[in-house]
Amino acid sequence: MSTAHDVTRRDAIAQYQLLGGPAEPDLQGLVELAATVCNVPTAVINIIDDRMQHQVAAVGIQAASCAREDSMCAAVISTPARVVVPDARLDPRFAENAFVTGEIALTRFYASSPLITPSGIAIGTLCVFDTEVGDLSDASSRALDLLAHQVIDVLELRRVQRDLLDSNAQLESFAAQVSHDLRNPLTALTGFLELAADSPEMADAPRAARSLARAEAAAGRMTSMVTDLLDFARMGGARPYMTRVDVGDTVDAVLEDLDGALVDTGAEVTVETSTFVRADDTLLRVLLQNLIANAVKFTVAAEKVPRITVSVETLPDGWRVTVDDNGDAIDPDLRERVFEPMQRGHSGEVPGIGIGLATCRRIVEAHRGTIGLDASPAGGTRAWFVLPTAG
Repeated sequence: MSTAHDVTRRDAIAQYQLLGGPAEPDLQGLVELAATVCNVPTAVINIIDDRMQHQVAAVGIQAASCAREDSMCAAVISTPARVVVPDARLDPRFAENAFVTGEIALTRFYASSPLITPSGIAIGTLCVFDTEVGDLSDASSRALDLLAHQVIDVLELRRVQRDLLDSNAQLESFAAQVSHDLRNPLTALTGFLELAADSPEMADAPRAARSLARAEAAAGRMTSMVTDLLDFARMGGARPYMTRVDVGDTVDAVLEDLDGALVDTGAEVTVETSTFVRADDTLLRVLLQNLIANAVKFTVAAEKVPRITVSVETLPDGWRVTVDDNGDAIDPDLRERVFEPMQRGHSGEVPGIGIGLATCRRIVEAHRGTIGLDASPAGGTRAWFVLPTAG
């Protein structure tokens, strides 16, 4: 019958999703290191639930599972601490164990350090053993404990990553649903406002016409806000599909999308170099569209005709893409803050809610790159990002 401790341990093990799959390379590396520092041929990461012992990584033997009653580590997990046994035949805890008597193996030297979760639950051991009598030095004993802690760190990191992916997926699903629910009434509202604005009666009601125009603008801003929030949520769980992408072709596609804004403002966008980079084509297009649109928008706010330059520099380990404008240089104190959601570096007269640069950072970080803002040689702001060749 399982005890309360067994149930707690089983639940803790389930959070790490360890059982049933192949050995992970990082766990395999830790058992190999344990065998080396303890100068033994065999090391194992054992996970012990209420019924079985599961070897999730091993060196010197083939990882397998066995009944808990046959496990040497199960005999000591109830009082978790480092155990060093020079000759298991002489220890009453192990003398009759199948791993010692020859029924399963002929273990003589045995040592283990417990795998204890941050909540204090022992879920197994990192153990080393040999068919010859042996011992551990003080340094090797401490190293075994450190490696056991490292095993838990790896498992915790994996758990947190899975939780984040799940959370991002839920956020994206929620954002998509909210976006759909908001867009429908906004679309209807915009349609009715347009009908009202186009009605003949508005010719004789200038104040009402102005009010309708302001309402249309407000509905447009709300639609843009919903779209920005959805894009930001989606970038949280972005997993780039890496291909060779021509930056020049991507900028051309962006300029087609921004054609209306470019024509209205008289903006000129120049691509100095066209280089292939390693990136997700769709995400790179979103990234460059945000940066170029920002450059145009804030240059216009500075009461200048936008002159935007996009350039690519090949680095030893990646590419640096820059977008320079001739507007106002961003205040150095704001260069980091504006990448946070809902933070803006300019007055409220410039359209937007402060999501664009936050989305850009998420895209770049999904590529394992970096992004920032500097003063531009053209007198305005330089937005730059670095994409690594591998990541």
